[in-house]
Amino acid sequence: MIPYTVNIKLAARTLTGTLNLQNKSAVDWGWQGLIAQGCHSSILIIDPKTAQTIQVLERHKANVVKVKWSRENYYHNLSSPYCLRLASGDASGKIIVWDVVSGTAHCEIQEHSKPIQDLDWLWNQDASRDLLLAVHPPNYIVLWNGDTGTKLWKKSYAENILSFSFDPFDPSNMALLTSEGIVFITDFTPSKPPGSGGKKVYIASPHASPAHTKPPPAATPAPTGAKKALNKVKVLITNEKPTAEAVTLNDCLQLSYLPSKRNHMLLLYPREILILDLELSQTVGVVAIERSGVPFIQVTPCGQRDALYCLHENGCITLRVCRSTAASEESVQELVYDLRSQCDAIRVTKTVRPYRMVICPVNENKAALMVSDGRVMLWELKAHTGRTSGNPSSGLSPLYSPVAFCGAPLGPSQKRIQDLSLNSMIGQTLIGGEVPAPSSNQQEVQLKFLLTGLLSGLPLPPFAIRMCPPLTTKNINHYQPLLAAGTSNGSILVYNLTSGLLHKELSVHSCEVRGIEWVSLTSFLSFATSAPNNMGLVRNELQHVDLPTGRCFAFRGERGNDEPPIEMIKVSHLKQYLVVVFREKPLELWDVRTGTLLREMAKSFPTVTALEWSPSHNLKSLKKKQMAAREAMARQTVSDAEQSNVESSVISLLQDAESKSETSQAISAREHFVFTDTDGQVYHITVEGNTVKDGARIPPDGSMGSITCIAWKGDTLVLGDVDGNLNFWDLKARLSRGIPTHRGWVKKIRFAPGKGNQKLLVMYTDGAEVWDTKEVQMVSSMRIGRNVNYRILDIDWCTSDKVVLASDDGCIRVLEMAMKSASYRMDEQDLTDPVWCPYLLLPRAALTLKAFLLLQPWSGTFTMDITQVDTKSVLQDPELTLLQRCLLVSRLFGDESDLHFWTVASHYLQSFAQARQLSVSTADGGDGAQQPLQSHLDICYDVLCESSYFQKFQLDRVHLQEVKRSSYEHTKKCADQLLLLGQTDRAVQLLLETSADNSSYYCDSLKACLVTTITSSGPSQSTIKLVATNMIANGKLAEGVQLLCLIDKAADACRYLQTYGEWNRAAWLAKVRLNPAEGSDVLKRWAEHLCSPQFNQKSKAILLLLSLGCFYKVGEMLHSMRQFDRAALFIEACLKNGVMELIEAAFVDYARLLRSLGLREGAALWASRAGSAGVQLMEELFQGEGGGTEAPLDYKEFDLGEEGTE
Repeated sequence: MIPYTVNIKLAARTLTGTLNLQNKSAVDWGWQGLIAQGCHSSILIIDPKTAQTIQVLERHKANVVKVKWSRENYYHNLSSPYCLRLASGDASGKIIVWDVVSGTAHCEIQEHSKPIQDLDWLWNQDASRDLLLAVHPPNYIVLWNGDTGTKLWKKSYAENILSFSFDPFDPSNMALLTSEGIVFITDFTPSKPPGSGGKKVYIASPHASPAHTKPPPAATPAPTGAKKALNKVKVLITNEKPTAEAVTLNDCLQLSYLPSKRNHMLLLYPREILILDLELSQTVGVVAIERSGVPFIQVTPCGQRDALYCLHENGCITLRVCRSTAASEESVQELVYDLRSQCDAIRVTKTVRPYRMVICPVNENKAALMVSDGRVMLWELKAHTGRTSGNPSSGLSPLYSPVAFCGAPLGPSQKRIQDLSLNSMIGQTLIGGEVPAPSSNQQEVQLKFLLTGLLSGLPLPPFAIRMCPPLTTKNINHYQPLLAAGTSNGSILVYNLTSGLLHKELSVHSCEVRGIEWVSLTSFLSFATSAPNNMGLVRNELQHVDLPTGRCFAFRGERGNDEPPIEMIKVSHLKQYLVVVFREKPLELWDVRTGTLLREMAKSFPTVTALEWSPSHNLKSLKKKQMAAREAMARQTVSDAEQSNVESSVISLLQDAESKSETSQAISAREHFVFTDTDGQVYHITVEGNTVKDGARIPPDGSMGSITCIAWKGDTLVLGDVDGNLNFWDLKARLSRGIPTHRGWVKKIRFAPGKGNQKLLVMYTDGAEVWDTKEVQMVSSMRIGRNVNYRILDIDWCTSDKVVLASDDGCIRVLEMAMKSASYRMDEQDLTDPVWCPYLLLPRAALTLKAFLLLQPWSGTFTMDITQVDTKSVLQDPELTLLQRCLLVSRLFGDESDLHFWTVASHYLQSFAQARQLSVSTADGGDGAQQPLQSHLDICYDVLCESSYFQKFQLDRVHLQEVKRSSYEHTKKCADQLLLLGQTDRAVQLLLETSADNSSYYCDSLKACLVTTITSSGPSQSTIKLVATNMIANGKLAEGVQLLCLIDKAADACRYLQTYGEWNRAAWLAKVRLNPAEGSDVLKRWAEHLCSPQFNQKSKAILLLLSLGCFYKVGEMLHSMRQFDRAALFIEACLKNGVMELIEAAFVDYARLLRSLGLREGAALWASRAGSAGVQLMEELFQGEGGGTEAPLDYKEFDLGEEGTE
């Protein structure tokens, strides 16, 4: 027999179903690795790796319209641990901030009573991680403290705000999408509301799709995919309000900044995506759909590569990657996003349509699709390397896989995780002026979507639910807590309530299931009735279902067509007999074991309004008689010769007989049932074998109306009537007691299982109550409108102290007896698959696990026990360098700040180490022929990238802006940019384009002359410098800076920019114009400024210093910020790469941290390497050995297979 573990205590849980339309945008995938999704007024927390729901949060009264995970962009330690925080907003304007593990609310926020339009956590300053920005309709944005619920400021705008988007590169910039256009805010700070009303721009909509208004000329071959005719819609952004006939913005579905490159934004329309360059306010790229294509619903831009995930109306997710601008010979006209992969569509119907997709923010290679019927489809992007039969006719240049893994070139025998993240699957897009790497060591990749998980919800209500028979001492070895739910389409879902997962789905009936009764632990009877015909007759279906085999058969044989509908079915306590009650037809009595009809009552039989089987029977006395007879038989069969072992054989025979008597159907015990007729008279009927006897009749109770239901347990009988009266009969004492509940029609009453448990569950039209029949008093109550906002459709007990309710919001809830719907603690749950989520662990455990994964130098090899096999083998691989390990662990933990730090650190550590080796090897300063080995940082790191690459990118961008310019304004901006970049010839050409009737014609012509005649003679230089400084002093900063750049005084220009607070602009200029030494000075000044207390963006300053190679300073700063583990590991990596000397204090502090976590051997190792400072700590560590004051934690016992079960 399969050993089952029986969980007697079932966790309270909610099984959810279809989504409400208001839940459409309520979904978010957090850095923590979990998905949160709103479903009516509850929030599901889903683990996408194992596709299981691990928590349901219930506290909202209205539908949830937005959910957002807090960002993990901060350093984690014991005081700011890994924790699961989620903000959710509902349709009544309430925001709740949750502690997801315990299922409790940190705080509740209410400002107005309209649905929250948008909310997001502020993630970009080191000062506070609790700030939450929300849009309260119609036109307010409010900044809240998400920990305490206090309002910090509130600001109103002229138009209705639909959503907002923060600039990922500059925290003071944000854009609001309003009903009329876009509002750009450039002075956003947490400390005070934005001062101005922002810069409004209006968007002339690119009508349905102008791509199709005129056919392209036949001479040019039609470009692939979307037509390029969109060049007609040159100006999309205007500062004037568009005229009435121009369609306004209302069909713009979404606005977001691109996280992959600075100052770019995308606007989504049903039939196209526009990519805007915000410096020019100009479209530089369009992704359009052909006429026959499926419109967009949503688009998510990626950060690691310039790529877009698009969701279409048929539920298909497509990945589009920006085409390289280096490959093409002819000049590039615009940014093109090529379709590289797409997943299968779903079947869209009236009720089933895709709502939203979310992308994993850590790795950007997994997508989850939410469907309106409650399904969640989990797709994963897989890369296939090598030549596959890709059709060369598609004309797409191939994608290559990167040669590096976790930021370092792959070792020859090193293991790697193929599809770790988007940037480890496809290499960087080349830009104009870059030389492609030699193709010998690159592999081509094809991308494919794979469905890796599917969660499905309950179908649409109504439901009929019934719990299987209760747990007893006899069935404890093979008991499973199964709940059968009959649905409106005739199928029956069986859920296992220990795990909350669907056990079986059976298609049993052809019409709505009305009721279910179990006849054993693994089989049940269910009945369904079709819609009545004009004579009021229906087709009745009564099916017997055997769960293990799934076999169904019609229990009543050929009967069932054209008869009055079945009202109820009742199975007797010993599961021997079945009563079938009809609306206007006498009842039928069946034998369940043989499936035979025992009696069809006569026409004169009274109409039954309520019926219940009695729990009393004579099975025990029958068994005793039978046992005595068998014992006598057994004694006779034993001969004298075997007298010696009589005893044992008698016992075995008896056991035999007993087991036979339990399985054999020979015994027919006597059972009784009671029922009431329309007058309220109570009848008592006895059934034994196939004889049916009429018993006593009890006259009606005058205080009761028409009886609707009866429940009987032990010596207590309870009747309920249409007026809400409950009548308690004590059969032993022969007392009756009536109690009016004043709650109207009593729909159902059920006694709780368990010996001596006299609790009673009562269902009314407007809710439910639990009564204690011993004391005759109410224990708990729930009522629609008062404490819940859903109607109850059906009720049952699932254990002796928990009830299960089916409600009209499509959910089935398992609740405590108090019937307060509440979230449960995650650690009390019984999950079928182990979940890898460090955030579920206690803070100490999570940090210990992290330290343990990062470094186990004391054991020489790496040991661990983790369920994810591929990751496990890579982490144990001795070839994995320290930097790669740090990067990998930060990905596993979804730790945003760690990930950025180690990406930049590993890149620059390696490039500086490489440069050192080169300068050492070639004493005459070789030209760095080996340099191409090192790839550059992705452009999403903006000013942290190498200057050479940054310059190329900016030139590429100006070139594109130049192609796209459509007005004098644009031309002027382009000319200015070109001057700053030092492209004087091109700038002069643009300046000379100014037409003679333009007011600045004279000015521009003179400027062109100036640019061409500038010589490096002393006097002209000093004059220009004087003019420039005067201009800057008089408020013409940009013009002065331009003049300084003309005479190669860009360093001065940067200084002026910094003096006037234009830090970002100064950094940009330093990157594109200055030599490394001067540029480094400018950036160091910026880093100092970021560290100042009023800015407090030390984490950003550290990344800047890393990019300049100031490693010693970084080590000191990390140590002073008490980031001991990061500091020690960073210094260790520097030592390995030979770019810096030791900071002893950091090693000592890391050793102390490890000791506090219980990793003694690790602490000893770091202390021993910390020189003199570590000696004292070594003594402290080992003086406790003799006394055994602290037992060393043996790291081998650290079993990580039990994740999340702390």
